[in-house]
Amino acid sequence: MKEFNAFPEHFMWGGATAANQIEGGSDEGGKGLSASDVYLFDPNTPKEHWSDQWFMMTHAQVKEAQDPQSKRFYPKRFGIDFYHRYEEDIALFAEMGFKCFRMSLAWTRIFPNGDELEPNEEGLAFYDRVFDCLIKHNITPIVSLSHYEMPLHLITEYEGWIDRRVVDFYLRFATTVFKRYRTKVKYWMTFNEINCVKHHPYVSVGIIEEGYEHLEQGKYQGAHHQFVASALATKACHKIIPGSQVGCMISYQMLYPYSCHPDDVQACLEQQRVSLFFSDVQATGRYPAYADRLFKEKGVVLKKEVGDDEILAQYPVDFVSFSYYMSSTVSAHPENLEGAQGNLITGGIKNPYLPSSDWGWQIDPKGLRLALNQLYERYHKPLFIAENGLGTGDTVNPDGSIDDDYRIDYLRQHIEQMKEAIADGVDLFGYTWWGPIDIISASTNQITKRYGFIHVDQDDCGQGTRNRSRKKSFFWYKKVIASNGSDLA
Repeated sequence: MKEFNAFPEHFMWGGATAANQIEGGSDEGGKGLSASDVYLFDPNTPKEHWSDQWFMMTHAQVKEAQDPQSKRFYPKRFGIDFYHRYEEDIALFAEMGFKCFRMSLAWTRIFPNGDELEPNEEGLAFYDRVFDCLIKHNITPIVSLSHYEMPLHLITEYEGWIDRRVVDFYLRFATTVFKRYRTKVKYWMTFNEINCVKHHPYVSVGIIEEGYEHLEQGKYQGAHHQFVASALATKACHKIIPGSQVGCMISYQMLYPYSCHPDDVQACLEQQRVSLFFSDVQATGRYPAYADRLFKEKGVVLKKEVGDDEILAQYPVDFVSFSYYMSSTVSAHPENLEGAQGNLITGGIKNPYLPSSDWGWQIDPKGLRLALNQLYERYHKPLFIAENGLGTGDTVNPDGSIDDDYRIDYLRQHIEQMKEAIADGVDLFGYTWWGPIDIISASTNQITKRYGFIHVDQDDCGQGTRNRSRKKSFFWYKKVIASNGSDLA
C-alpha cells in the first residue's frame, strides 16, 4: 500500500540554474551581450549596495558595459565556466541521481542581437551537446526560454518588451529551438519569474528606469506582450513537439497579514494579487476581475491588438511552476514596524516567529506547504517547484571538505512540507534545488552567496581554480533522491 504522503513514483528530483549565472564563455561561439552581462561586481562597494543595480540600471552603466575597452568586472560574462565544463558538471549531477535538470538557453547564443533572421549555428550546436550529455546520463532537461537573458540590443534599440515587435523576435527564437530540440526536450517554461517585472523591470522587460516617465505603464505593457508571446509559444510548442508540456514560472512568497486587523488582511490580499496576477493570466487564459481596478489605481491603459484576448484564452500553460525561498508579512501601516531587508520581492515586515539567512531571507518551510495548496486550489494544474534554496557562506575545512549541515537542515524541512502538501492532495510532479552547484548570484553578482551541493573554487572577483568538489549536502541529496524522498535522516 502506498504511503499516504509519499512522493509520486516518477517524481522529478533535480537542480536548477540559469545560463547567465553559470555558462561564461560570453565572447565565444558568436554569443551577443545580454541584459545580465552588464551587471558589475565591485568589492569596494559597500555590501548593502551590491544589489542596487538589480533594481535600478542606468543608461551610463549600459553604455559603459558595451565598451570593449572597459576594465570593469562583469561576473555573469564568466559564470563558473559551464560552457567548457558542462560534461564534468552534468556527470556530478548524475552521480547525485538527478532525474531532471532545469536550465535556460542564452537567447544571445542563438540570436546574438535578438532581431536576426537566421540563428547562430554555433549556439544551437552547443545546446545540442548539453542536451545529448544530459540524455546520456538519463537526466530530463527542463528548459526556460527566457531567464533574464534578453539580448541587450533589444533593450537599447527597441526599448525592450514595450515594443510589440519583440513578440515576433521571441517567437522566432522559440520556434527555432522547438524545431531544433524537438526530440530532446519535452518540458519548457516560457519566462522565468515573469512577475518580477514589478521590482526589477530592466532585466525582466528591458526598461531602463532612469528618466522613464510612466514606469507602471511600461511594466504592464511589457508584461502583456510577454503574455501574448507565451501563449503563442505554447501553441507552437504543442504543434512542433507532440506531448510537450509548457509552464509559466513566477517568483512566489507566502504572505501573511502582520496582524488580524482587517486593514492588514486587505493589504496582504492586495499584495498577493500583485504577484498572482501574472500566473492568473497565464494559467487561466484571461485577465482576472481585479485587474481593472489594479490598472486604474496604477494609471495603466493597456494597448492590445485585435485577437490578443482570444490568443490568451486558447493557449494557457499546462503547468504552474514557481520559486520559493521565503515568506513575508504585510501591514497596512508599516511605518513603525521592522522591515525584512532581505526580502527582495515585496520588502515586507519582519516576521518575529521566523529565523533569517545570512542575507536576511526569512526561512519558512511551512510557508511552502501553504503556497503549494494555495496555487493548486487556485489553478487546478500540476505544480513544479522550479527553485528553492539557501544562499549562505561556506567554510572549506583543511582537508577540503565542507560540512554544510545548515543547507541539509533547510532542504530537509522543505521536503517534509512538500510531503505534507502531497498528502493534502496537491499534484506536485517535480522539485529542482536552486543552484546545485555554486553560481553567480542573480541580485548581488557574487559567488560567495553559495547555494550549491558542489563547491566551485572561485571568489567574488572571479579568481580561483574553478575546480569542483562535493559538499556534505551532495551525499545527503543523493540519498534523498535514491529513496524518492523517504529517507531524510
